[in-house]
Amino acid sequence: MNEIICPNCQKAFKVDESGFADILKQVRDHQFEEELTNRLLLAEKDKQNAVKLAEAEVKNFLQEKLAEKDKELIALQAKNEAEIAKELAQKETIIAQMSSKIQNAETAKKLEVTQAIQDIEKQRDKLANDLERKEADQKLNEKTIEEKFTHQLGIKEETIKMKDEEISRLKDYKQKLSTKMVGETLEQHCESEFNKLRATAFQNAYFEKDNDSQGGSKGDYIYREMDNSGNEIISIMFEMKNENEETTTKKRNEDFFTKLDKDRREKGCEYGVLVSLLESENELYNTGIVDVSHKFEKMYVVRPQFFIPIITLLRNAAMNSLKYKQELNLMRNQNVDITHFEEKINAFKTGFAKNYDLASRKFKTAIDEIDKTISHLQKTKDALLSSENNLRLANNKADDLSIKKLTHGNPTMKAKFEDLKKQPKE
Repeated sequence: MNEIICPNCQKAFKVDESGFADILKQVRDHQFEEELTNRLLLAEKDKQNAVKLAEAEVKNFLQEKLAEKDKELIALQAKNEAEIAKELAQKETIIAQMSSKIQNAETAKKLEVTQAIQDIEKQRDKLANDLERKEADQKLNEKTIEEKFTHQLGIKEETIKMKDEEISRLKDYKQKLSTKMVGETLEQHCESEFNKLRATAFQNAYFEKDNDSQGGSKGDYIYREMDNSGNEIISIMFEMKNENEETTTKKRNEDFFTKLDKDRREKGCEYGVLVSLLESENELYNTGIVDVSHKFEKMYVVRPQFFIPIITLLRNAAMNSLKYKQELNLMRNQNVDITHFEEKINAFKTGFAKNYDLASRKFKTAIDEIDKTISHLQKTKDALLSSENNLRLANNKADDLSIKKLTHGNPTMKAKFEDLKKQPKE
């Protein structure tokens, strides 16, 4: 047990070790806090004193630096004032020089303006004169163009008229080559065409109607030609078919091939020719002489315009082979081998086929050229009609020409003409 005396009442009391330890701890803690508080107060005072001291030192340092800067500023100001004065003097000199140049430039400018005004006045007078002259030229040109257009229109109309007449003539000619006979039958037409040449080209030829119907049928015409020795040069059985004669039903050329071949064989003719106006829209029969020997031997179909050419073609080919026929008859009479003659006959057939093909293509070329000529004339007519429209448009543009349109989009010319309008008339 420990005995403790109260400092206030002086009374003694005893405490055990644990209580004494607590009291001792409380005393120590209280003293520690008081000591800590005192030391913190002292530290705070020291810190404040240090801050004040540092502030005083900084203030003194700054005042010293400020004084130094003031001295430097005063020196710089003095130096700058001298330099500024010098620069001002230089600027005033430059300003004086510039003022002199400006005055000189203004004088030169006034002279240039005066000269420009004089030039503009001259240009104005020139433009006015040019305008008057152009107006006079325009009126003269309008009159000339009008007279020229009138003349050209007259020529154009005359040309169109001539082209129309030429087109009509060619169309009529082509129509006569490929359409039905007008005002006569096909047989009469063919007989008439043959008789026109009988006295000059077919003096020894026989061309008459086939009146022998013993075999059950007959053709229309038979053509035969002999040489002076009685050798047959050529023989042709003709069948004529006009579309006008077939009013109930439309026939085709092929419908008459069998009959023509039968009549040809019965009458002993070498060739069969159908002169036909049937199937007028069939391009095959409209191209020229059509060989149909792939269906019937030695048979041809022609339009009426090829009636004389087919006789001439077959006749000329036969004349070339006449000497071979004469030799054949002679060799037959003398019992001579005819092998060589047959070779010549084959050569003749080949040559005849070539001549026929050439004649057919030549005629087709002639028909095509007629079509091209008609097409070209039609295009020429269309071009002339188009030129009339262009001439009319050109005349309208000439009538619509004005100063306003001439100066549109050209501000310089527009200003010139505006100045001209403002000038007082003398």
